[in-house]
Amino acid sequence: MKSNNNRDTSFVVIAHIHTDFPAKFGIPRQSGLVDELRGTIVFAPEYRNPDALRGIEGFSHLWLLWQFSESIRQKWQPMVRPPRLGGNTPMGVFATRSPFRPNPIGLSSVRLLGVEATETQGCVLHVAGADLMDGTPIYDIKPYLPYTDSHPDAAGGFAEPLQSHALTVTFPAPLLSRLPEDRRAAAIAVLENDPRPSYQNDPTREYGVYFAGHNIVFFVNGNHLRVEDVTPI
Repeated sequence: MKSNNNRDTSFVVIAHIHTDFPAKFGIPRQSGLVDELRGTIVFAPEYRNPDALRGIEGFSHLWLLWQFSESIRQKWQPMVRPPRLGGNTPMGVFATRSPFRPNPIGLSSVRLLGVEATETQGCVLHVAGADLMDGTPIYDIKPYLPYTDSHPDAAGGFAEPLQSHALTVTFPAPLLSRLPEDRRAAAIAVLENDPRPSYQNDPTREYGVYFAGHNIVFFVNGNHLRVEDVTPI
């Protein structure tokens, strides 16, 4: 009997993650770049059986498979233009981590901070370093295995020269104090990673990152970012 390898497989959302990013702009381009970021994974009611998490505390890191819920399209293109390459250099979609894919599936490695048993939401996972927007649907969670998942000598292709792209951030103390104290280090780290697309370099342009219930307004001149205002959203 011939198998149908192209059959449609339905995925179910097992959980959602809650983070400090209500919008896409400002989210780190890869997981783990900003370890100070915190997220909470809340399971859907039918997946709140604590037995499903038995043994997970023994792992320091987890893989999250999730849905690019804000980038779903009916059609796909074989070439995309990565913002980190200036938005002008086409690359094959399967050679990038672009959200515009045949299947809108993302993959992130996060650090497991702990498991908390709650009265209303069952067991939730607290993680660090997630590059996901608030409310992102999670399809699956798997343990990260260092003996097979880590490849220190792996080649990074065209993305390798771009991995160190840090800005010097000036965040005046009176403005920084408007953020929750436990979110300030994360906010600075997010800005240091330069949220802008590489093709935007106008020093007079105003930017704003929605983070931790606030809009952080800033300008960038060369490699220097200066925060001008912080307002509640």
